[in-house]
Amino acid sequence: MSDESGWHVRRLRRALLARGAALVRCLDLAQCGVATHASRHGLVLPGFGRELPDAVIVRGIATGSFEQVTQRLTLLHALAALGVPVYNEARAIERSVDKAMTSLLLRAAGIASPPAWSTECPAQAQRIVLREAAAGHALVLKPLFGSQGKGLQLVGQVDGTFVPLPDLAPYGGLAYLQRFVPPMSAPGFDWRVLVIGGRAVAAMRRVSAHWVHNFAQGARCEAAEVTPALAQPAVRAAQALGLDYAGVDLIPTPDGPQVLEVNGVAAWQGLQRVTGFDIAQAIVDDLIDRKVAAAVGRRSA
Repeated sequence: MSDESGWHVRRLRRALLARGAALVRCLDLAQCGVATHASRHGLVLPGFGRELPDAVIVRGIATGSFEQVTQRLTLLHALAALGVPVYNEARAIERSVDKAMTSLLLRAAGIASPPAWSTECPAQAQRIVLREAAAGHALVLKPLFGSQGKGLQLVGQVDGTFVPLPDLAPYGGLAYLQRFVPPMSAPGFDWRVLVIGGRAVAAMRRVSAHWVHNFAQGARCEAAEVTPALAQPAVRAAQALGLDYAGVDLIPTPDGPQVLEVNGVAAWQGLQRVTGFDIAQAIVDDLIDRKVAAAVGRRSA
């Protein structure tokens, strides 16, 4: 399932065919729908007719209205309820897309992460910014459902100057604020750790002179060792959100790495450039060997 057919889809298609898939289709969830009396399952999946796929990999979900995104997730929920292995499942994607929910689940699991706040009240948000600025902290204002480092803004005490909270209309009328972690080196960096099937399988450093370290924003990717200090929080974060595979972003601090974000529809093009094995094949192998095998076992039991 992807809203665009690009590099990631081509790699996944090749990996699925290498594992013996008879047919690989790329569907946009926006082109799928519900027709309750048209088939036994009630779903409309172009190219499948009355049948269902053997498994689904979620590579991309297009942005849209609340109603449109809700239907797309409903389709994924329905596929899982019908016994189709979905990788990652809708509930896990919902947890990771919503940064406030991610922060809550990380907190509940005892995983180190920068303090975060989420509020619809502009006055309350401004009080948080003022209080944090008085303590010498900057905050990162993020779109609740944003990705690839887009729309991030520093507020509070920024390089000795107070930066007030901007109008929240471009952020959907909601302030999600996360305490900014100053870089410990120049240039600064963070880590992206890829977790597949409960294992941290690859890592990279994303290095940038800018405080935003996303590959999509021009950061330089460097290979990094998957140390226990990176692997443990990354795996625990993926497990806390119920993700089959995840890109976990960690930032260095004097007290050790802290989890910034957890990506449930993670891109890995930058990571692949500095990784010696085929990441798409590792994802497909985990889907087939673990998740599909478990579904087959349940059906035959």
